[in-house]
Amino acid sequence: MRIFRSFEEAAAIPSPVVTTGTFDGVHIGHKTILRRLKSLASTYGGESVLITFHPHPRAVLYPETVGRGLKLICSQEEKAELLRKAGLDNLIIIEFTREFSQTTGEEFVRDILCGIMKARVIVVGQNHHFGFNQQGDYRKLWEWRGAYGFEAEEIPMQEVQNETVSSTRIRQALSEGYIQRANAYLDHFYIIIGVAAGEASPFSAEMPMMRVPVTEKTKLVPPPGLYAVSCAADTFYSRGMVYIRDSGSGFPEIWLHLEKYEDDLPGKRITLFFHKRLSAYRPESEAGEFLAAGLAEMKELIF
Repeated sequence: MRIFRSFEEAAAIPSPVVTTGTFDGVHIGHKTILRRLKSLASTYGGESVLITFHPHPRAVLYPETVGRGLKLICSQEEKAELLRKAGLDNLIIIEFTREFSQTTGEEFVRDILCGIMKARVIVVGQNHHFGFNQQGDYRKLWEWRGAYGFEAEEIPMQEVQNETVSSTRIRQALSEGYIQRANAYLDHFYIIIGVAAGEASPFSAEMPMMRVPVTEKTKLVPPPGLYAVSCAADTFYSRGMVYIRDSGSGFPEIWLHLEKYEDDLPGKRITLFFHKRLSAYRPESEAGEFLAAGLAEMKELIF
């Protein structure tokens, strides 16, 4: 997957089949769109393209929400990795500014998607809106397709167990610690990518742990408690347990215990795959007992 930082850089993509949006979580609905992009790109001899924005538009238009109300399932790095695994050909990450927010839906389609990108097909999810005041949608695309020379297609929303999947629903599940429910909506494990720090565990000398800092303030982290995870770093893999605690700074700390350990793990970029919540938070005065009970339960799980 190629990553571009401007429309001009990406102008040479052949016969682009394009979609646009935040794609937070790269959930099962997003994957349906990505599969359709890939199929259409094959039909037209082109390549699939996602246009997304950073920072998140809400962080620019409503900066007071950063670190408070605005929480995202994925960091930019995590989203790029999930999109790569989903088979996307091209990711265009555009800096979102107040000036760009004034671009109307028609200007975005006429001047950028068709003018610069030469989009062959524009695909959007059901109820997707874009442009100034969210005035652009599939109905507008259908009206504009003849004038600007592209095809338009809408993908219906997806359901899991008769529930419509959305990033909002997934954020709610994660915020309440319902990891398995969130994973079902995502169609993959919820992940945290970070650089392992070789700090000594302050909780239990008998249970070595290392901290995994989360650097993006908008990253949604599940509530304090114990979680069964698996961990990957290059060719290394191990099952493990994560302890999430409130550090008192308003931003959670993540501590990782692994069944296997390698001395060179600290300083490496690792990916944590969350499987299940083992236990909700308990007072830190009981940390030793708390961690031991969670570890015993984790060892009984098959994952």
